[in-house]
Amino acid sequence: MTDVNDSLPAVTVKDSAGNDVALGSLAGPLVLYFYPKADTPGCTNEAKDFTELHGDFAKAGVTVYGMSKDKPAKLAKFADKYGLKVTLLSDEESDATEKMGVWVEKSMYGKKYMGIERCTFLVGKDGKVARVWHNVKVKGHAAEVLEAAKAVG
Repeated sequence: MTDVNDSLPAVTVKDSAGNDVALGSLAGPLVLYFYPKADTPGCTNEAKDFTELHGDFAKAGVTVYGMSKDKPAKLAKFADKYGLKVTLLSDEESDATEKMGVWVEKSMYGKKYMGIERCTFLVGKDGKVARVWHNVKVKGHAAEVLEAAKAVG
């Protein structure tokens, strides 16, 4: 599990255009938030909240990335549909989600299944994780992350 003072894992994921992105090579400061599934209510609200604050993150010198296991084409449609300004990443192979510890057992209506924990990582200029939010509640989260990002940005 990736925690404070760790670096992002050396895995390759895809962006919404299908281009390779070396996660461990991304320059901080940055925010990397994981969400379960594109174009679902909570995930849409979270992406819209980060998009609404995109200018403030940019002013602080912080890039925002959102990641799920959705295919790049689905991410592109999701971004277009809502005018999202965050960079969406696809981890279809589960390399990043497993190495970062966000691929977890979940439960709904008594049924257990594996899925992505809604989780956010703030990475500083030094490439080290500065803060982690687990089991994120969407409302107000992007604003909370922005305040923390300003301190490391």
